[in-house]
Amino acid sequence: MRLVLKNISRLLMVEPEPKSWIAGVEMTEVNSIENGWLVIENDKIVCFGGGEVISFTDDEVLDCNGGMVMPAFCDSHTHLVYAGSREREYEDKIRGLSYEEIARRGGGILNSARLLSETTEDELFEQSLSRIDEIIRSGTGAVEIKSGYGLNTSDELKMLRVIKRLGEETPLTIKSTFLGAHAFPSAFKDDTEGYVRLIIEEMIPAVAEEKLADFIDVFCDRGFFTVEQTDRILEAGIKHGMVPKIHANELDYSGGIQVGVKHNARSVDHLEFVGEDELAVLKGGKTMPTLLPGASLFLGLTYAPARKMIEAGLPVALASDYNPGSSPSGNMELIMSLGIMQLKMLPTEVLNAVTRNGAYAMGIEETHGSITPGKVANLIITIPMPGFGFMPYSYGTSQIQKVIINGKIQ
Repeated sequence: MRLVLKNISRLLMVEPEPKSWIAGVEMTEVNSIENGWLVIENDKIVCFGGGEVISFTDDEVLDCNGGMVMPAFCDSHTHLVYAGSREREYEDKIRGLSYEEIARRGGGILNSARLLSETTEDELFEQSLSRIDEIIRSGTGAVEIKSGYGLNTSDELKMLRVIKRLGEETPLTIKSTFLGAHAFPSAFKDDTEGYVRLIIEEMIPAVAEEKLADFIDVFCDRGFFTVEQTDRILEAGIKHGMVPKIHANELDYSGGIQVGVKHNARSVDHLEFVGEDELAVLKGGKTMPTLLPGASLFLGLTYAPARKMIEAGLPVALASDYNPGSSPSGNMELIMSLGIMQLKMLPTEVLNAVTRNGAYAMGIEETHGSITPGKVANLIITIPMPGFGFMPYSYGTSQIQKVIINGKIQ
């Protein structure tokens, strides 16, 4: 049976042929159809157009009541599989402790690792499932989820198995990332090379044997993994079939962008510190710069220079960084608002950043991120609005009327 959407005030991001990404000045461009309709069959977008739609007696017809229809969000950077929460550290931040100071006291990532080790796989799945339900309601149709709170082989595998199970038991498109190189565990604080060897010689082969990860990621930044360590870890991941991603330049100029591009990383993420050298390296590659303004907001960090990147002709993606310590929210409407208020992006630029460019950062640009015949029918129906810009403008109030995932109304 077909699902027919009618009475759409505007269909956003329509295109007959999909584009991999949108960069530079083209990020201001969004193709749309006014007074539109759209037809879904077998979880795919079949066709769309403007004016009156012809439906058949056995069609399910959904009246959008004058709302807009747009692709569901593609959130390409999260850590939403975790145990417990870290609100006490929020108080430490208020008292003036930095992210690095909290980490040195055994907080931060190490705190999450302790909590995760004490949590069973089933308990971890149930906690994470509630977050999946939350982001579906807020319009996310595809999400990348990282490990990285295990910091030993058994707990990293536990996280990745939970991510795999979420992909099997929920309607979301989920991509999995192995991030054993998230931090140095306490047992290796004086032997960082020993932990790097553990990742390369034990963790990566174990992850690959169970086919648990699409990507491999490293936190390459001041106080975490060096460029040389990152280089070796990525090479090992590539040999086992994992595509690189990078946490880079959140805390300082780290060289993480350069090593990511060297290894054809699908994305380099955070990027609060970007200069002319970094811009030049990114301009010459196929790596998606992915900005995480939720983390900058929560931690009080410098915001990534989105305008500089776009004006240099680069593409930009926006993601939530949903995690317990530095961005405890997966709300992509909020991320769009921060993109406008703090990154000085235009509404059409943030729309491209959270859909098409986010899909590219996850390697699913051929099936997600725009309204194109043959693509997966992951869609947001908004409430009636004066224009798309009203959605990120009205931060704190959701403008979502309904969400469709895999052609089914949620």
